[in-house]
Amino acid sequence: MANLNQRLLRLWHGGDYNPEQWPRDVWTEDVSMMLDTEYHVATLGVFSWVKLEPREGEFDFEWLDDIIARLSASDRYFILSTPSAAPPAWMSKKYPEIIRTGADRVRRLHGNRVNYNFSSPIYQEKCRIMATKLAERYGNHPNLLAWHVSNEYGGADYSAESATAFREWLKIKFNHDLAALNEAYWTAFWSHSFTDWSEIDPPGGPYGETAVQGLTVDWRRFTTDQTVAFMEIEAAPLRAISPHVPITTNMMGTYPELNYRKFAPYLDFISWDSYPAFTGPMTEARTWIAAAFRHDLMRGLKRGTPWLLMEYSPGSSNWYESMALKRPGVHRFEGWQAVAHGADGVQYFQWRQSRGSQEQFHGAVVSHGSSRTARVYQEVRQLGHELAEWPEVIGSVPKPEVALIFDWESWWALEAACGPTQRPKRYPETATDYYGYFWQSGIPTDVIGMDDSLDDYKIVVAPMAYSLRPGFAERIEAFVAAGGHVVLTYLSGWTDENSLVFTEGFLGPLQTVLGITSEEIDVLPKEATVPVFYNNEQYAAHDFCELIHPTTAETVAEYAGEFYAGRAAVTQNTFGNGTATYVAFRHDDRFLRDLLDPIVRRAEIVHPFPGELPDGVTVQVREGEEATYFFLLNANPHGATLSTNDGEVIHLPPYGVEIRKLAVAGAMDE
Repeated sequence: MANLNQRLLRLWHGGDYNPEQWPRDVWTEDVSMMLDTEYHVATLGVFSWVKLEPREGEFDFEWLDDIIARLSASDRYFILSTPSAAPPAWMSKKYPEIIRTGADRVRRLHGNRVNYNFSSPIYQEKCRIMATKLAERYGNHPNLLAWHVSNEYGGADYSAESATAFREWLKIKFNHDLAALNEAYWTAFWSHSFTDWSEIDPPGGPYGETAVQGLTVDWRRFTTDQTVAFMEIEAAPLRAISPHVPITTNMMGTYPELNYRKFAPYLDFISWDSYPAFTGPMTEARTWIAAAFRHDLMRGLKRGTPWLLMEYSPGSSNWYESMALKRPGVHRFEGWQAVAHGADGVQYFQWRQSRGSQEQFHGAVVSHGSSRTARVYQEVRQLGHELAEWPEVIGSVPKPEVALIFDWESWWALEAACGPTQRPKRYPETATDYYGYFWQSGIPTDVIGMDDSLDDYKIVVAPMAYSLRPGFAERIEAFVAAGGHVVLTYLSGWTDENSLVFTEGFLGPLQTVLGITSEEIDVLPKEATVPVFYNNEQYAAHDFCELIHPTTAETVAEYAGEFYAGRAAVTQNTFGNGTATYVAFRHDDRFLRDLLDPIVRRAEIVHPFPGELPDGVTVQVREGEEATYFFLLNANPHGATLSTNDGEVIHLPPYGVEIRKLAVAGAMDE
C-alpha cells in the first residue's frame, strides 16, 4: 500500500506554523504544546519570502534552521513550502512586471497574495532560485516529509506576456491552422473570424470577448496549463536535488478556475484545503455531504493512493460571512470524516493566531491569550491522541464500485453557454445531490473525470455532462455493453469539446447507448414545477424539463403537466449486458432515492453496513492489505441510533464517529 512518506508511518496531525511572526521565546512553548497535542507535522515557510530573502540576493536561513532544529529535537517533522504565493515588496517595487494584471487589463499594486504574473520571466527565475536554495539546504533533512509548492494557486493573469503565451498555446492546439480555429469556434457568427493570430486576445472581464464559448473555455484550459507549467518551474529544482521527497500543493475542492486533474501527474500525493461552511451551515448534514463529495473529488485525482487534508480550521474562519463557532464534537467529526474518505493526515490553518493583519481572527489551535484548557485546544488534543491510536489505517484506501463523473472543462462550457438559462445552472450542486444519495446509502463512491477509466465500476453517474471530449461516449458504450449501469441527466451531450453542438443534435454520440434523441428543453420559471409520474408516485420537476424521444429505450417516468404531458421524463435502455438511464428533469432527493435504489440492486452493489442508516449518517470504508476499516459517521447535531440486521444497536452521539475493523469477510468487529 502507498503511504504519504515512509518516514512517518502514522496518520499525520499538524498544520501551518508561522514562527517568523513570533519572538523565539514563544517557539519553546509552541513545541511543548505540539508534544501535548500529538501535533507531529509543521508546515513551514508558506508566506515567508521576505524573511528568507529580506533584500535581493541576501538570504537568511538561520531562523528556519533554528525552528527546524527545535522541532526535530522533539521528534516533530516538517513540510517545507516554496513561498511564491507572496512575493516581497522589494521585488514588486524593483520589478513591477511580476505583478498580476487583472481581467480589467489593469496591473495590480503590490499586496494580498497569489498576485503575481505567471508569465513573468523574472518571477519565474526568482522562484527557481528560491526553490533551489531551499532544496540545497533542506532537501536531505531526515525530518522533511514533503515539499509544499506555493499555496492555493488560483486566478488568471491578463498581462501582455500571458496574452502572447495564450496565442502560442492556441497555435499548438490548432496546428498553426487559423482556419481550423475559426471553424472550431464558429467565428463566422457576428463576423468574429480571425485573420491573424495577433488579433486574438484573452476573453472575459469587463471589456473582453464573451460571445465565443470555445475561446472562453480554451482560455480556462490555457490558464490551467500555464499554472501547471509555473508549478513545475518551482518543483523542478526540488525534484532534481531531493528526488526522494514527495511534492504536493494545496488545492481547493471545486474551485472553478483550474482543472485540478491536470495537476495530478506532477504531484506525488494530493492535498487540499477544506472549509465546509462555504457550502452551508455546519449544523446541517448536507454541508458535510458536500465536504465528503470534495474529499472524494480530490482523492479521485490520484485514485488508489492516500491524500492529505492540508488545511481545515480548528475553530471558525474569519472570511466566512458569519464566524459561527464549531459546536462541540464538530472538529473531531471533521477530522475523522477526512480519514474515512482516504486521508492519511489532517492538518490545520493554523497553529497560532496572528496578532494582526488579514487572518488575526481565523481559527487556530492556539488562540489569543488562551491556555491549554481552551475548548478548541482540547478538541485538537483529543483528535491528535485518537489519530495516534490508528497507525494501521495508513495506506488503506476506499475501493468503490460506484463512480460519479465531475469534469471541470464540461462545467466551464456549461457556464460559458448563452443559455438555456441565465440563472445559476448549479453543476457542482447537482453532482453533490447525486453523490449524496450514495453517501446516505453508505455506498463508497469515486469522483472521477471524463477521461478516466471506468473498468473498476458497476455504476457510473454523469450528471449534466454537457460538453463531451473525444472518446467519452465510446467508453460509456463499452462500459454499458460489458454489463455496467450508467445514469445521465438533462443537459448532457449538448456540445463537443469546442462548444459546438453535435451535427446529429443534442446528446450527439450518446444517442445510441441511451436509446433516445433530445429535441429541446423547457426552463421553468422560479418556483414553478411540473408533475412527473414514476412507479405510480408523483414527483415535481423544477428548473429543467428536457423533451426527449425514445428510440430503443423504455419510458419509465412521464411528465404529467404542460404541453408535454405523457411524454418521457425518464428512460432506460438495455444496451449489450447493461443499462443506460436518462433523467430528463431536475428533481428532489426523494425521486433520486426511488430512482437509484433499484439500479443499485440490479448492479448488486454490496452495502458495507448490514442495516438501515438514519438520515445524516453514513458508513465509509477503507481497505488495507490485512484489514478493512469501517467509519460510522453521524453528521447530525443530534444523536443517532443504528440497528444492524443481526440485532446489534449502535448509538452515535451528535457528530459522533465510531471506527471498526473488519476481522472476518462480510462482518464488522470491534
